[in-house]
Amino acid sequence: MPNKEEDLFSTGDNKSNKPLADRMRPVSLQHYYGQTHLLGEGKPLRVALESGNPHSMIFWGPPGVGKTTLARIIAYYAKAQFLSISAVLSGVKEIRQSIEQAQQHYQVFQQKTVLFVDEVHRFNKSQQDAFLPYIEDGTFVFVGATTENPSFELNNALLSRARVYCLKTLSQDELSALLDFALSDKKQGLGEKKLFITEEDKNYLILSADGDARKLLNLLEIAIDLAEPEDGKNIISTEVITQVTSGSSRRFDKGGDIFYEQISAFHKSVRGSSADGALYWMSRMIEAGCAPLTIARRLLAIASEDIGNADPRAMQVALNAWDAFERLGPKEGNRAIAQAAIYCALAPKSNAVYSAFNQAMDCAKESGSLDVPIHLRNAPTQLLKSMQYGQDYRYSHNEPEAYSAGQSYLPDEIKETRFYYPEARGLEIKLKEKMDYLKKLDEKSFEDND
Repeated sequence: MPNKEEDLFSTGDNKSNKPLADRMRPVSLQHYYGQTHLLGEGKPLRVALESGNPHSMIFWGPPGVGKTTLARIIAYYAKAQFLSISAVLSGVKEIRQSIEQAQQHYQVFQQKTVLFVDEVHRFNKSQQDAFLPYIEDGTFVFVGATTENPSFELNNALLSRARVYCLKTLSQDELSALLDFALSDKKQGLGEKKLFITEEDKNYLILSADGDARKLLNLLEIAIDLAEPEDGKNIISTEVITQVTSGSSRRFDKGGDIFYEQISAFHKSVRGSSADGALYWMSRMIEAGCAPLTIARRLLAIASEDIGNADPRAMQVALNAWDAFERLGPKEGNRAIAQAAIYCALAPKSNAVYSAFNQAMDCAKESGSLDVPIHLRNAPTQLLKSMQYGQDYRYSHNEPEAYSAGQSYLPDEIKETRFYYPEARGLEIKLKEKMDYLKKLDEKSFEDND
């Protein structure tokens, strides 16, 4: 079992043929960038890692934040064998082989194994369950990596045996430090190539990487191939940087965690009356490839859920934006959706309709099949009339102010129930005033009948 950093991840004579991101993979925390919330001095994960006694864990985070690298570093500090399988390419056979390798390695060398399972969420329940006995008996330290929310994608049994750590995208400062190290390091990096790149172009490269360390190094490696020698240096020009970053997209995974996080941020921005927040998240999603009509559909939901009768026009504005997009296409249609997003963000807010409907649904479920009151039943035949269907029903258009004061429209068992409570905002102020006025007419009617 190797004990030196250069032995553990040695790439031998062919190291120059390895991708830069692989060559730059650190073997200790010294050159591991990011995740300071987990690996800062005194943090529990760092303490466990440096003690050489790691526990089983799940790394949850987007691509390029160092999940695989951190698993390798754990194996290095633990002086353990490192085994890696991918749930995309592996099945039960590979799981069994890894278990056997771990068992044999311990028998021969008396050393533990760190088993790294990439994309662990892609394993089904039975495949995930296959790891459980061997996690418990210490056959290996289990380290799983996932880009999806473990709460939804991993078995509770596996989650109960492994601690979940959330890995974050790298900040621009962290990517900048990584980039500078890659350009200067002569052993694993590009220091011997004497590259020159302006600070402005560095910043643009960092921005294009979008928090992904692997993407940053891959973009840099492509740029090197296009660099031009000049005065003993290899110049990476602005033109080259523009060329290699063209088409570079932001993080967005339709149907995945990032999608739901961003659409949630958009929804909450509109609900919170932040026009700027709504525009930003809308732009982020569209720029990353989200279908604009996905945003238009969410606006329709917002118009009902969060605005409601405080401004009924919001529903029509959202529908008009959808229609405009289909008629005009993305270039002009996106602006129409942005207009609707701003309108909905600044519209008065009320969830009274949303709450009233939910309460009415709960009541309908809980109260069972209550009979329709006799006076509300239709009587199209003589038989039904003889059964007093519709008797005592008062036709509101024939009543003063077109309102049948005191008449109930709910089953007798729940006739005092109220679902809708308008907010004192927007048009619902008027609706509340109307409901209060009608309530007074009802009370007067009851008094007159007593």
